Amino acid sequence: MKFNTLSVVGLGYIGLPTAAVFASRKMKVIGVDVSEKAVNTINRGEIHIVEPDLDLVVHAAVTEGYLHATLKPEPADAFIMAVPTPFKENYEADLSYIEKASKAIAPVLKKGNLVILESTSPVGATESMAKWLQEARPDLTFPQTHGDKSDIRIAHCPERVLPGHVLRELVENDRVIGGMSAACSEAAIALYKTVVKGECVVTNARTAEMAKLTENSFRDVNIAFANELSVICDKLDINVWELIALANRHPRVNILQPGAGVGGHCIAVDPWFIVASAPEQARLIRTAREVNDDKPEWVLEKVREKLDEWHKANPNLGRADARVAILGVAFKPDIDDLRESPALGIAEKISDMGCKTVLVEPNIDELPEKLAKANVSLVEIERALKADVVCILVKHTPFIKMKDELASHESVLDAVGLLA
Repeated sequence: MKFNTLSVVGLGYIGLPTAAVFASRKMKVIGVDVSEKAVNTINRGEIHIVEPDLDLVVHAAVTEGYLHATLKPEPADAFIMAVPTPFKENYEADLSYIEKASKAIAPVLKKGNLVILESTSPVGATESMAKWLQEARPDLTFPQTHGDKSDIRIAHCPERVLPGHVLRELVENDRVIGGMSAACSEAAIALYKTVVKGECVVTNARTAEMAKLTENSFRDVNIAFANELSVICDKLDINVWELIALANRHPRVNILQPGAGVGGHCIAVDPWFIVASAPEQARLIRTAREVNDDKPEWVLEKVREKLDEWHKANPNLGRADARVAILGVAFKPDIDDLRESPALGIAEKISDMGCKTVLVEPNIDELPEKLAKANVSLVEIERALKADVVCILVKHTPFIKMKDELASHESVLDAVGLLA
């Protein structure tokens, strides 16, 4: 099976690198996004996100004519859906983006097309997508009713890449192929083998959906253990970083590093999809989420303690005179992604404390609206070091390079072990 044209719907942190990698293999790729700014940026051969080397790949793909972006779907041989799947207030998955994307591509579908859902989704989301497509195109047949003989092939193939290493991992990592029929899986393998060097492992769509949720929940539980250790060690006056290093010398122990919480579009979200689908059974997964969600408040309490110490040393000054510097608001080191970032939430609450707040985030050019309205300033780290209290919330490489200067500051709250 040969695919000449691919459409990638959603040109964000996963969709754009995916589109670029396929285009780099000389496949015609049509990128679709609702953001006119993103579409125009890409069509200039530029990028609107931070990912190492992605700018070079996109520029080459656009210049050579293999990649173009558009606001409206166009006909293609295969479609990859890479749209957001956030959760609602009750932690249930919001599938509205998938539904809208399905209805958007439905008019251009034709017999023989392959539609792949890459978005991390709760169990059953691929079947919902197939249903929405079937409702929009009753003239075509789909695998939920016609199996291997369907006009349209549908599969769930979750992305499993690490920000900062996306281009390499899109090629090297194994892929889980969850087709709604054997023919659907075969078609998906044929597409991914255009670029993937890893193994394509076949299962059904529901298991593929659960596999991605399981991977991220496993990591969330492990991080929760580290975060809980950090809180316990603080109470017992033990250096948690030293403790973890010692414990990890055991040949069968590998404790992760604690931080300011857990963020991002996957680990902070996906476990809730499992909890929502099986609330009485997912007890450990729920508890891990609650531990990680509580960690930012613990960090904020430590900030308040630092400010109290400052006030005791400066009794004639009020909270409005205190200067607090926040180092990092991305959800992990060396990226610009602020989605579900615990550091961003902490920064917003610090800005509400009434002190003078500055922020260092080397991977963004402007502050989120809420921080900008709170008169928080985006500054260089040298200026931040002049603050009364410095809060290290993300272990960005530029901060590591300033370790000695940070270590010599009178009042530092290190939530990520940079100074350990």
